[in-house]
This record gives sequence, C-alpha cells and structure tokens, in this order.
Amino acid sequence: MIKKSGSQTELKKSVLEQSLCTGCGACVGLCPYQVIYADRTVQLFNCDLPDGKCYAFCPRTPADYDHIIKSLFNINDLTPEIGAVKGYYLSRSSDPRLRVNVQHGGTVTALLELAMGEGMIDSAIVSSRNNEFEQHGLLVTDQNRLRGYSKSWFTVSPTVAAFNRIPDDRKKRTGVVATPCQAMALAKMKTAEIPGYNGSDLPGLVIGLFCGWTLSMEKFKNLLDRYGVSIADLTGMDIPAGKNILEIFTGSGLISVPMAEVDHCVRTACRYCMDSTAEFADLSVGAARFGTDCEEMRGWNQIIVRSDRGKQLLELAIAKHALEIREAPASALQELKNAAVGKKKKALKNIVEKSHSTKNLLYLKSDDQAVRKYLRADKKRKGKS
Repeated sequence: MIKKSGSQTELKKSVLEQSLCTGCGACVGLCPYQVIYADRTVQLFNCDLPDGKCYAFCPRTPADYDHIIKSLFNINDLTPEIGAVKGYYLSRSSDPRLRVNVQHGGTVTALLELAMGEGMIDSAIVSSRNNEFEQHGLLVTDQNRLRGYSKSWFTVSPTVAAFNRIPDDRKKRTGVVATPCQAMALAKMKTAEIPGYNGSDLPGLVIGLFCGWTLSMEKFKNLLDRYGVSIADLTGMDIPAGKNILEIFTGSGLISVPMAEVDHCVRTACRYCMDSTAEFADLSVGAARFGTDCEEMRGWNQIIVRSDRGKQLLELAIAKHALEIREAPASALQELKNAAVGKKKKALKNIVEKSHSTKNLLYLKSDDQAVRKYLRADKKRKGKS
C-alpha cells in the first residue's frame, strides 16, 4: 500500500515552524512555491496538493528509516554507531598540487574528478558561494573546474535544490556532494513511494561529508563583526583536531575562535540531527583523526565505504592511483564511533526535551532500531544516577 506523503501545510507546521529545517534544499526547485532566502527556506504561496514531494523528501519528516537503510545497504555491513561500513581507511589525493588548496587531503575532489573522468557520472553538484558568502548548489559538467569548489565553509548550502532543478534523465548520471541531512533527503528520493514516481536510480553517486553542525549566517556575521572581520575577507575555515577552536583564515592572517563562541552560531536544526557521518551516502569523508600530530592529520581524510557503488569507486581510485590509502588504526575507528554515538545521544536528548515525550520524537519513530537503542541507554544511565 502506498502511503500518503503529506502536504506543504504539514511541512510548514512540523518542520519550518519547529525550527527543524536544515536548509538542505530538498523542498526547493520542485515547484515555484518554495525558495531559499538568506539561508532560510521560505514558502511564497500555499500549495493545495494533498501529497507533496516537498514533504516526502524532507529529511525532517517521519519516515521508515529501517526500510530505507535495508533498501540501500547490505544489512551485514550495518553498525549501530555510524551506519553501513564496507571499509574504513585514511586517504588523501595522490596529486600534491591538489592537496595544496583543498580541505585536508582532497579526497572528495579526487574522487569526483575520477568518477567524471571514467564515465561513472557526467556531472557533479557541489557547493559554491556568492559575494555575500551565501552558499548554493552548483552543477559542474567540466571535471577541470572541480578544484575551484573544494573548501568547507561550515554554513548551510541548499545543494539538493540544484539537484531538483536538473532534468530527470540527467539525475542518474549526476554525483552529489552532500552533508548528512542532504544525503538523507537523497535517500528518501531514492526510496519514496509516491504514485507515478520512481527515483530508485537517483542520483548516480553520493559522496557524504562528515558534519557536526552548520552556522547560521546572520549569527556568524555578528561573530565576525566582534573580531573586526568582514565576510568578504574570508579565504578559508577549518576545525583542527584536538584544539577546540574554529580557525578563520583571512587576507590579513589567521584568527582562532573558541568553540564556545562558535556554538552560539550553530543553526537550531542541527541540534536535533543524529547523523554526523552521512550514513546514507555511497562513501563518507571527513577530516582525519589519528595520533597526536595535528599538522599530519590536517593532510589526510578518513573515508567510510558504504555501498557497492562506493566500493567500486574506491577500488578504481586505488587502481588509477588517484588516492593514497593508509590502513586506519582501530583506535581511529573507535574514536569516530564514540563521537557519532555522542552526537546521537545529544540529539535524541534535545528531541525529547523539545517534544516532552519519548513517544513523539518529531521526525523520528520511537520504534526505530537506533532510537530504541539510545533511549534504552539513556534510561539505564538515569537509573544509575
């Protein structure tokens, strides 16, 4: 039986008005009624459709996540902490010229260049920014242009909106670089049960980015003002391992901002997200965390292979010498799992506090396997205290 997907009115009531909107763009580009303005999702007109893709694709509307996971991944690869894991490695681009101007090891850019060069995909959607520092999704059809979009800016980018706007026959040949909420939206597109709709082969590739939060543009600009920095002066941003600071690079030098100050700029919706490793991507990539040498770690990524498609691409990257691969120490994987569990527990705690119930969990289902696991753990902890 095909379930109804909801409506725009319900999307506004249960997501936008609850400050759960991630700004992923999944509801934008489907029709003229919704747009992104100043990193916010805005409904311009009311839509009277009883069922809507905007509601069905939103990563903050309820869904059968167990069904989605089992539809996309091998159940033997599943872990409760970070989702499906076929392999876990440290990686970086084999091209030292690429590594100079990219975020950490340049793994994502190297994989996209390879996928386009070998014909796995014809184009890729990446994040770009305008003169006001506002980010947006950009369709890149020339692999030689990818290196111009290889840095992280920690502000929201409605990347999925750009995917929605391309023709349907091109979507299955397009790769998307996605944060966890965006990867979830794309997974819902692939598995949505809507009359007359089939998204099972969309998109062609999803490379996920590790993400703990994104910044509210308005609050971030206010923070920069306190440091006497214009948004136009930014040349890069990074979160170095073990230092508990946000590094802001400008034309005048480096500014280190304590994370306690940065936390006040985090988007409200991010505090209710349980996924920090893009569990619904084909491969997920983040900054490396191993050993004690911060500068050595800065030059490497950690990569999780999740799907058969992701495994195929990584094996090709090794065969074509596009990536340098290190076996990751077990301690690095355990550290990643511990951090992911911490994110899940904190998000679930915030959800329970917001809904005032362990039964009504906003966009989560109380009988979801992961939810049950961490709710039980929290109850056990409280029972001992």
